[in-house]
Amino acid sequence: MNKEQALAVFENYNIRRMYDEEKEIWFFSVVDIIAALTQQQDFQTARKYWNKLKERLKKEGSQSVTNCHQLKMVAEDGKRRLTDVADPETLLRIIQSVPSPKAEPIKLWLAKVGYERIQDMSDPARSLDRAREYWQQHGRSEKWIQQRMMGQETRNKLTDYWRDHEISGEQEYAILTNLIHREWSGVSVKQHKDLKGLKTQNLRDHMSEAELIFTALAELSSRQIAESTEATGMKENADAGRKGGRIAKQARQELEDKTGRSVVTGENFLPPAAAHKRLGEDE
Repeated sequence: MNKEQALAVFENYNIRRMYDEEKEIWFFSVVDIIAALTQQQDFQTARKYWNKLKERLKKEGSQSVTNCHQLKMVAEDGKRRLTDVADPETLLRIIQSVPSPKAEPIKLWLAKVGYERIQDMSDPARSLDRAREYWQQHGRSEKWIQQRMMGQETRNKLTDYWRDHEISGEQEYAILTNLIHREWSGVSVKQHKDLKGLKTQNLRDHMSEAELIFTALAELSSRQIAESTEATGMKENADAGRKGGRIAKQARQELEDKTGRSVVTGENFLPPAAAHKRLGEDE
């Protein structure tokens, strides 16, 4: 798993985090979040608070602790040590267990550092409006924006089907997504991002119109095949995904034969400065 480490700051508190490129998600140090919530500058005191909270949550049968895992992060002494980390959704549940006037500011801060979707759970329209505004500000055409949003709707219907048929957790979603993507495009999600010079950016936000269309075709086909066979669990949904991906692959290859151009490209919407930097690194 390729992870990029970065430091974020909430008020005067440093929050360690690591980005998982395969899952496309940030993981935050739980004890750092606890320190900021309790306004505790002493790391050991914050760590003891978190340990006691973990015990209480376990006794209550909360899944929050179960959903935490450990990654190596740089500690105060400069050494990399295993640290409890959690994704934003798990952090929200943990935050709710800590009486603190900083709870709401922490939630808003999480949104600002890349997790607007947390707030959007109760208001999906808000997410769509912000996404459209973001794409417009970055020069996307109305045609591209329409295709991107239609593709997202297709994606959501597929993940809804998975959720209702014994597919759970970001890891299983990521495995099936990568399987379908590799089947239609001939490259993995990671390889496609590398081709475009992307790191933490969302791959779909940097796809061409054609790439978006074939991604949507693969996911639409996968869902409809899964529905027709009532696919349940990883094995059956993976089989439906391979078949759905192959349908889009055949269409892609036929188009490429007619046009002489590859559908999968390294083109992206990165700012010129970022693109120039990437070229310099490749040389």
